[in-house]
Amino acid sequence: MAQAVPITGLILIAFVVAHGLGVGLVLLDPAAFEHYATALHHASWLPYLEIILTLAASAHLAHTLQRVLANRRARGVVPYAQWRSRRLQPLAALAGRTAPFSGGLMLLFLGVHLWQLRWPRPGEGLEREALLLALASPWAVLLYVLAGVALGLHLLHGAESLTRSLGWLDEQNAPGLRLASRVLAAVLGGGFALLPLALRASGTLARIGL
Repeated sequence: MAQAVPITGLILIAFVVAHGLGVGLVLLDPAAFEHYATALHHASWLPYLEIILTLAASAHLAHTLQRVLANRRARGVVPYAQWRSRRLQPLAALAGRTAPFSGGLMLLFLGVHLWQLRWPRPGEGLEREALLLALASPWAVLLYVLAGVALGLHLLHGAESLTRSLGWLDEQNAPGLRLASRVLAAVLGGGFALLPLALRASGTLARIGL
């Protein structure tokens, strides 16, 4: 299915945006965050959402690997033209070259994150405490920050590819869509990279009574 990568990517981006809005409450309004987490964990539709996300992520990974292997077999034609066209966009070129690595790092983070906060789930009203406990290790903080950076790079590459693959990109709207994809990558990637640092700092200040 030629559109599998962009469609599954769109599903995953929508989830990341929604998840980011919810998790952002942990700093802005901890009480609202606990209410959000409790309501989410008791939602009857959550298991179905988790199944959809698992299938989308699996399909995205499988079809992306298939595309990477196909591009490697055709090396010297399509890949070279793509990198050559991006010589004046070094960050975009970097994001494209490192897409398999950024995807792999996010997959590692997802496994650790689920192990820390999903199996088992924290009790009601203990979500923030569990998150602070998960960030007690400097290595965990480093992984969370690097995963945020990887997310930003992956989105920088993927968002523009998504709009092109779905036929949304043309000469008229290209500048606006490219700017929007860069803003999205910066906001989500930067937000998820800075959140663990800010949360750990807030927990430290709370422990010393500031």
